[in-house]
Amino acid sequence: MIRHATAADIPAIHGMVRELADYEKALDEANATEAQLHEALFGERPAAYAHIAETDDGEIAGFALWFLNFSTWRGVHGIYLEDLYVRPERRGGGHGKALLTELARICVERGYERLEWSVLDWNAPSIAFYESLGARPQDEWTVYRLTDGALAELGG
Repeated sequence: MIRHATAADIPAIHGMVRELADYEKALDEANATEAQLHEALFGERPAAYAHIAETDDGEIAGFALWFLNFSTWRGVHGIYLEDLYVRPERRGGGHGKALLTELARICVERGYERLEWSVLDWNAPSIAFYESLGARPQDEWTVYRLTDGALAELGG
């Protein structure tokens, strides 16, 4: 079952964010607090949204955290999937596909023309899964990022 996350899900989401960061070999970079996640998802001006995948007995199996982006070429919003995570013991049960299906449904319902995300190039199981759904890599684009000192220097 897929449902919208609630404030009560914040501890579980926070834990899964840390599990995902550990899987991606970047646990030391996962500094978000439960309070920050709560503010981003449920604050006065929510900047992100989350869906929860549950097992039949109500256990949280995974989550998708996303936000709106905008295409100047298409003139409409899309969804950028920041995190998709299914706990290792729950993989293969259809939870990841169900989460992506829900986000695709939202896109279609609202007239959004893109559902996009990034995947680490070494993550072969996820790449194979995404491609099995019809997703295709955008190899002609290179992601750039400013953080920490470089961001402070440019913005300072």
